[in-house]
Formats: sequence, structure tokens, C-alpha cells
Amino acid sequence: MTIRARLTAWYAAVMFVSLLAMALLMYREFAPEPRAKLEASIPKFEEGDEGDLAETLRIVLWCGVPAALFALAGGWFLMRRAMSPVTALTTATEQINDSNLSRQIPRSCNGDELDRLTEVFNAMTARLDGSFQRIREFTLHASHELKTPLTVLHCELETALTDNNLPASQRERFFSQLDEIQRLTKIVDGLTLLTKADAGQIQLRCEPIQLDEIVRDVFADALILARPENISVALTVCEPTMIRGDKHRLRQFLLNLADNAIKYNHPAGTVEIAMRCVDENAELKISNTGDGITPEVLPKVLDRFFRGDASHNNAVDGCGLGLSIAHWIVSAHGGSLNIESVPHKLTTITVRLPLAAAT
Repeated sequence: MTIRARLTAWYAAVMFVSLLAMALLMYREFAPEPRAKLEASIPKFEEGDEGDLAETLRIVLWCGVPAALFALAGGWFLMRRAMSPVTALTTATEQINDSNLSRQIPRSCNGDELDRLTEVFNAMTARLDGSFQRIREFTLHASHELKTPLTVLHCELETALTDNNLPASQRERFFSQLDEIQRLTKIVDGLTLLTKADAGQIQLRCEPIQLDEIVRDVFADALILARPENISVALTVCEPTMIRGDKHRLRQFLLNLADNAIKYNHPAGTVEIAMRCVDENAELKISNTGDGITPEVLPKVLDRFFRGDASHNNAVDGCGLGLSIAHWIVSAHGGSLNIESVPHKLTTITVRLPLAAAT
């Protein structure tokens, strides 16, 4: 129950008690003293006393009840006026998230408790915004500084591997180191992308794109990626679809989803890709057979660096940023990404993007 409703209920209870007390007092004032008492201690009134009682009830009905209703309506109006700043403050705070912490809630400047609360809340969001900015700057600078040594190490290892006299054991160790450096490079690149996206430093192009052509290109790449694991990839439906967006980023997120569907799959499993036009949206579905995702883990799969239990083995390469990047790209294009999974049976990722005509 809201504060307004509780205050109104309390106010109505007080008015009812007041009205009852007023009726009792008026009856006591106008009713004569009883002339006799029954043996059961019940007062015995004369016929005239009944007229006094009726008069008292008439006074309460025609005076007390309208006064109580008027007081109740006035109390509701006053409480509505008093609680309207709370409603406005609640509505304003609901619209604040990690991307607009710099927004200030308007103050009434009348010096009351709610104005003071608004001032304190604005100061708190300002401190949070500063903390978020420092974290983004640190992540961006750290990622930038890591790129140079990683590039140098990558080049040195590649140069060392060109030596034909290199022993087999050392060559294998260099290949392992090169693989780890490439993985670190992917993590750094993903962190840089997401940090710039959080800071609003990435500008996406907005141009007409045949999404079905990108899907067919990604399908061809998925066939190559799935060949070593003997995974079957099928493009069941691919309707001609025109959207507006950044071609490079859209291909990146589609390739991420196809790569995940292949990596987190059983040997000789299947991957199905389908794209249709549904209600002014391009609906893309990518399904795969694998261990799936448990209901407890499903809400966390879009979090950064989160990897499910099936990906904790060394056989599956990844850094836990692919789905986060894909989700950001879809959101930046005004779309949505939804994941449904039945453990050990089927996992389906559904992406909806607005068509060019709808945009």
C-alpha cells in the first residue's frame, strides 16, 4: 500500500472515530436523565426520549456525515498535494541508470525534507558517475597500453617460429605461447570495444543493408568453422531483409553467435540458422545442440567475462566477452536478444532487429 493510501485510511479511521464520539456526546447532551432503571440496569426512557434520540440521529446525519465527507475529501486533496513531490522523485530516479548518472533530478528549492533528499541523491549520483568514469578511463588506458607489448611478443614468436632449426619441443612451446598471446589480444580488443561503447565513443554507421546477404556470408564461414568437429550447419530460412545499420558490426555479432553455437556443441551436433520477417522486424534464430544452459545460469550469460560450466575446460576457447559484445551491437541497432535453453537438448538465440521501413 502506498503512503498516500495509508495516510488516507488512517485519516478516514480518525474521522470515523471523531464522528462516533460526536454522536455520543450529542446524545448525552440532548437526552434527559433516565427516570427509572430496569433490573437489568437498562435505562427506561419515556416516549419523549425517543424523539430526542431521533433528533440527535438527524443532526448527525445532516451535519456530521457531510462534514466528515468534506473533511475526508479535503484530506485526500491535501495529501495528494503533499505526496506529489515523492511521486515526481520516484519517476525521475527510475529513469537513472549507469549510462546517465550525470543527469540531475530537478529540485523544488523550498527547503523541505524532499528537497534535501533530492539534493543528497544528486550528490550521490554525481559521485557514482565520477567512479564509473574513472573505471572506464582506467580500463581504456590499460587496454591501450597492453596492446603494444602483446603485439611485440606476437611478432617475436612468429619470427622465432620461422627458424627451421628450432627443436620440436621448443616449437610446440612457442605455439602454445602464441596461442595465449592471441587470446589475450582478443580480451584486450573486447575490453577496449565495450569500454568505448560504455563511454559513447563508438559511432555506428546507419546505412541500408541487406541482412540476408550477411547471414549467408556468416553461414559460409560457419561451415568452415564446423568442419573440424563434424558439426552440421543448416540455413533453413533466409528471407530477403533490408535494415539500417553498421555492416561491419552486424557481421561481427552474427559471426560471434555462429562461433558460439559451434564451440559449445557436441561433436557431430547440429546448428540451425533461420531468418524471417516478423511484424516489422527481422527475426534471426540460431539453435544448437549441446549441454545447454541451466535456468540458474541463464540470466548471467550476457554478463562480461561470465562463462558457464561447460566452458571451464581447456577444450573450449573463449574469454566470456562474445555475447556481451553481441548484445551491445544488437541494442545499439535498436533490437533485442533473447536466449532460451533446454539443458542437454537445444539452445536458441533469438535476435530481432527493426526493418528499414519500420526504422
